[in-house]
Amino acid sequence: MLTDFITAALKEARYETLPEDNSIYGEIPICQGVYANAMTFEECRQELIEVLEEWIIFRLRRNLDIPMINNIDLNIRETVDAAY
Repeated sequence: MLTDFITAALKEARYETLPEDNSIYGEIPICQGVYANAMTFEECRQELIEVLEEWIIFRLRRNLDIPMINNIDLNIRETVDAAY
């Protein structure tokens, strides 16, 4: 499920070449704050994956909402144990 989420999020990524130094800037707008910058597209994409992974872990640990992408919901919901 996590791999599917990351794959789906990367399909939402937007990239642009920055005119100042011709580096590549990438971001995933639906995942606010997930962005990367590198000298090649592949380096930018790899950095974006790392940032996204860290962003997911941070949000899960803090119980912050993670947006659904392609109906993939990574949010942890509390459940009630009916045995008690």
